[in-house]
Amino acid sequence: MKSSTRMGWLFPVLLLFHFSFSHSWCHPHDNLALLHFKASFTLNFTDSYNNYYVDYCHQVYPTITTWENGTDCCSWSGVTCHPISGHVTALELACGAIQGKINANSTLFSLSQMQSLNLAFNDFSNSQIPSTIGELVNLTHLNLSFTNFKGEIPPQISHLSKLQSLDLSLPLNNQSQLKWEEITWTRMLRNATDLRVLVLDYTDLSSTSTRSLNLSSSLITLSLRETGLKGKFSDDMLCFPNLQHLYLSGNFDLHGQLQDLSCASASLNVLEISSCELHGPIPDSFSNLTHLTLFDLSDNYFNSSIPPSLLTLPRLNYLLLCYNLLSGKIPNVFHQSNRLEELNLNSNNIEGELPSTFSNLQHLIYLDISYNKLEGPLPNKITGFSNLTSLILTDNLLSGTIPSLCFSLPSLVSLDLSLNQFTGAIPAISSYSLQSLVLDGNKLQGNISESICNLVNLIDLSLSSNNFSGSVNFSLFSKFQNLEILGLSNSSQLSLNFESSVNYSFSRLLQLDLSSMGLTEFPKLSRKIPVLQYLKLSDNKLNGKVPNWLHEMDSLRYVSLARNFLTTPVDQFSRNYKLIQLDVSFNLLTGGITLSICNASTLQVLDLSENKLTGTIPECLVSSPFLFRLSLERNRLNGTLPNTFEKNVKALHLNDNRFEGPLPESLSNCMQLAVLNLGNNQLEDTFPHWLQTLPHLKVLVLRDNKLHGPISKFNTKYGFPRLKIFDISSNNFSGPIPEDFIQIFESMKNVVQDEVVGNPQLYMEWEPITVTTKGTILLFERIPKNFVSIDLSGNKFEGEIPKVLGELQALTGLNLSHNRLSGHIPQSMGNLTVLESLDLSSNMLTGSIPTEFLNMIFLEVLNLSYNHLVGEIPMGKQFGSFSSDSYKGNLGLCGDPLSMKCSQKHDEHPPPSQSLWREEKFGFDRKPLGIGYGCGTVFGVRIGSFMFFMGKPKWLVRMFGG
Repeated sequence: MKSSTRMGWLFPVLLLFHFSFSHSWCHPHDNLALLHFKASFTLNFTDSYNNYYVDYCHQVYPTITTWENGTDCCSWSGVTCHPISGHVTALELACGAIQGKINANSTLFSLSQMQSLNLAFNDFSNSQIPSTIGELVNLTHLNLSFTNFKGEIPPQISHLSKLQSLDLSLPLNNQSQLKWEEITWTRMLRNATDLRVLVLDYTDLSSTSTRSLNLSSSLITLSLRETGLKGKFSDDMLCFPNLQHLYLSGNFDLHGQLQDLSCASASLNVLEISSCELHGPIPDSFSNLTHLTLFDLSDNYFNSSIPPSLLTLPRLNYLLLCYNLLSGKIPNVFHQSNRLEELNLNSNNIEGELPSTFSNLQHLIYLDISYNKLEGPLPNKITGFSNLTSLILTDNLLSGTIPSLCFSLPSLVSLDLSLNQFTGAIPAISSYSLQSLVLDGNKLQGNISESICNLVNLIDLSLSSNNFSGSVNFSLFSKFQNLEILGLSNSSQLSLNFESSVNYSFSRLLQLDLSSMGLTEFPKLSRKIPVLQYLKLSDNKLNGKVPNWLHEMDSLRYVSLARNFLTTPVDQFSRNYKLIQLDVSFNLLTGGITLSICNASTLQVLDLSENKLTGTIPECLVSSPFLFRLSLERNRLNGTLPNTFEKNVKALHLNDNRFEGPLPESLSNCMQLAVLNLGNNQLEDTFPHWLQTLPHLKVLVLRDNKLHGPISKFNTKYGFPRLKIFDISSNNFSGPIPEDFIQIFESMKNVVQDEVVGNPQLYMEWEPITVTTKGTILLFERIPKNFVSIDLSGNKFEGEIPKVLGELQALTGLNLSHNRLSGHIPQSMGNLTVLESLDLSSNMLTGSIPTEFLNMIFLEVLNLSYNHLVGEIPMGKQFGSFSSDSYKGNLGLCGDPLSMKCSQKHDEHPPPSQSLWREEKFGFDRKPLGIGYGCGTVFGVRIGSFMFFMGKPKWLVRMFGG
């Protein structure tokens, strides 16, 4: 009996032992399937592939190269098998340099026992995710992130009901979107009840809404960054019992307010909801999220003050509230948050003094309270901060002298006190750990102390825009052996000595800014700065020709010599073939732009505006595949425009020259074009309807040319979806203003919310542009997002004003003056509630002024003169501030501010005769009209020098403008 029992137990073990040695571990079917899968791809080990994934993979892992026929697939790299059946249960092929397409009949989908599939960071050639993905019903983990799939996500993905982890995330700014349809999205969430990790960053969820977020209660991580998620933010998202990480940043249509938390995940430690449309206060109840280590509400519209309780969160390491509308003082409770490691309250409206209780933040590593309204001096006595590495207080109202403590903190690596009101001298320095010292834009005085040279580790030294005086030898700065950035601009009282006899070298210097220093000669830097890439000598008194050493410096990539008195021929700059950006605007350049400029074949930005250049534009210049910004405005160039524009051009400023002939239709190839300014030339053509195909066009200026004819109805599906500035004034356009033409301006229909000054997202383009608004001509250094303008003045438009104009509720400026418009002013124009300037003068408009105009509470400039308007002028609100000049030439109008009172008989004052009206209309000159100014909010602009850099880092913004 005992023997029988023992044999019964031993038999399965012997059978398993026999099976293990008489069969391959790998199931034959799966072995063959994997070999077929491998054969359908190529491997790409080129530099372009490696560079694309270098930030994610660090290296390429050649997994499938180890797969060979006749060997056990369970021993192959990236393959995991079931220990008994030999079926493949997991494929880990991330960063495998795989390139090709996965077809629906791929043998991959016959691996029915597979539980985990990771194909991340491979290239599947813009193909769609095959619908047969749904056959892998045993999958618990699926990672297809950064795989270059595109198109609609197949509905069959909802069949994967056992999923615990799903990652389909895409690279930032990915062009081949993966799109979720509502039904696929809701079915996937309903079926995958075991989901713990869901990462879908930069996929397209715009067809869904927050109402469909029926998530699994087991969810630990939810990441939906920049997915186009729409609807109202629901605090229910914070109520999942196991949720630890929630990322919703960049969903610009996610709106609403944060409500008091009635529930919250006890384990939530990362909450990131930046760059959305959230507003209102930050509730005190968010202090209940006691496990938070990162809290990011930046770039929203939160107002009121910062809840003191928010700074009592016991585990908080990172707090980001930048780019909001917060006000009041920073709560004086920092001592209660002794584990805070990073504080970033950038660009709010926080007011008041810095609290002296910073001394209790013993563990603080990074402190950034920049772009606020903090005022008063810094505390003179602060203990602690022994671990602080970065102190950033940029752009506040801080005053007084800089405390010596700022230069005595033992671990401080970065100190940025720029754009404040500090006075006095730089204090003595007793800590030498600093690598970045930025004191730009203060009122610091005196000499630059040689004690600063003790900062032997400095990489970035920026002292621009202060009141330093005295003389300093430029060789002094060469003592910083690691120095890469040096900024001394806007220091006209500071004298620099460039002795050529002194032996010194800046072996690592990459950026040098000596603009606005009153220099009369080029600095003697030949062979002393061998790797210099960025040189800015603008706004000085340099004259004559540029020295040869500058032309011959192969390392130079970005050069600004704007606003000097240079006469160097343009073709001299073509000797440096590697230049990327060149700005020689506002100089005394003469002659033509020769073909040799095309030798600088890498040029991306060329600014030769405000010179005395003549001749034509070389065709090879505009056909360069690298050029994306060309500014030749305000010269004496002539001839016809080239018709060879390349597709990468983003901004063209060719205004104020003498170009003639037709508009070049090759501009329709420039699919990236955002700014087109051809104003003040002699171009002769009809309206360029073909520009409608440009999806990114935001600024179109064609004013003061010889353009003519009607703007006929549009027969294309495109329109101008992003246009914000439209100026075709002072031409010979005729006929009615078509309603369908107005209706295509989609971006003019949505009002941009008030944003914080200093916010880089406040601007729609980092481009200087001249606009006519509020009766005057202004130069915008950058184009504000909330500036939306239409100018059709000085043409021959006739008929009624289209009622659909009232749909363009984002308009801030509208000028229809000096046309032949008739009929009543539409009441719908009262919907233009953010309008700041309205000019309907010198037309044939009749009827009364709509009382709905009282809704225009921001209206500052109103000109209704020289029409046939009658009746009483609306009273109240902004209308109480307009002078009689706003209404002159309308003899049928009465009421304040006119002398004609409405109780008088109007028939004693007949309207002007047609001949008188024509004399008044066509006798005008095109000078800015300074009439009709009210007392509304002034729309601020900054006028000054500008240099354009696309996607530049922070130090480049600071040094080169923008």
